[in-house]
Amino acid sequence: MTTVVREADRPVPTTTDTSSSYLCDPDVQLMLRVQKGDEAAFSRLVSSYQDRLVSILANLVGNQETAEDLTQEVFLRIYRARNGYQPNAKFSTWVFRIANNLASNSRRSRGRRKEVQLKTEESGPLGARPAEQLLADKSALMPTRLLDRHELQQHVREALESLSERQQMALLLHKFEGMSYVDI
Repeated sequence: MTTVVREADRPVPTTTDTSSSYLCDPDVQLMLRVQKGDEAAFSRLVSSYQDRLVSILANLVGNQETAEDLTQEVFLRIYRARNGYQPNAKFSTWVFRIANNLASNSRRSRGRRKEVQLKTEESGPLGARPAEQLLADKSALMPTRLLDRHELQQHVREALESLSERQQMALLLHKFEGMSYVDI
């Protein structure tokens, strides 16, 4: 006798069913170890994601120093949330979601403040000396290449800024992190 199982009779996956599918992610395993108090596991997560986050955030906020500060804030939030962590997605998805939220908040607050960013060479006698930098910079020997590179960077930045925040983050995660659109 053949038993027919209707779709309505199949069990509905629960949170634990979906979270168990992410347990094979090595970063999820590290975070679960962090949850149990393993400080070395947290250090490994920081080492694994630090440079990637700085790169993504620098593209999102347009400032290296701000990106470094935001990266530190991402790790602080991860550490503070460690006890309530549930593996409902890949760990990288959770991390980049936190980063995207912080970048959005940073852009909003920066829009409200009236700050002027000074370049190092404009910061006075303690700043870098432009003439010495030009001699040290090998690409300065080919000013047209340098100019072309800066123009291309400007066009890419403008195109990136024309996208919504979600589209920017998706593009950066796909191109720089190699993440699939499903994971993003």
